[in-house]
Amino acid sequence: MENRFLAAQGFVSEAGGPDRLLIRDLMLRARIGIHPHEREPQRVRINAELEILGTSRPIGDDIANVISYEHLIARIKEMVGAGHINLVETLAARIAEICLDDPRALRVRVRVEKLDVEPDAAVGIEIERTR
Repeated sequence: MENRFLAAQGFVSEAGGPDRLLIRDLMLRARIGIHPHEREPQRVRINAELEILGTSRPIGDDIANVISYEHLIARIKEMVGAGHINLVETLAARIAEICLDDPRALRVRVRVEKLDVEPDAAVGIEIERTR
């Protein structure tokens, strides 16, 4: 059903579907948390999966014709390094906004995990946003 809707809107390639751009296990040090001890940088793991416009035409092996994961990662790193964030939910929402800046991005799923809070677990949030 969803693919038929996207196809009707011109968003699905003849090859079958929106494409997916993946950023997996981006490990950064972030100042994140509401407690005083979380003012020091701690490890976070970031995953993002973007559903993007597929194309039936060849992309020409040209970076200008795709969403650049390098550009997305640079923007995420810049935002994380800009200062303290209280909530992982806020961080995830900001990452989603960065990913949806490109009009070819239709949907994004973002997972942010804090790795140093609980000794026996990673804790975090996964959100999904749609254009």
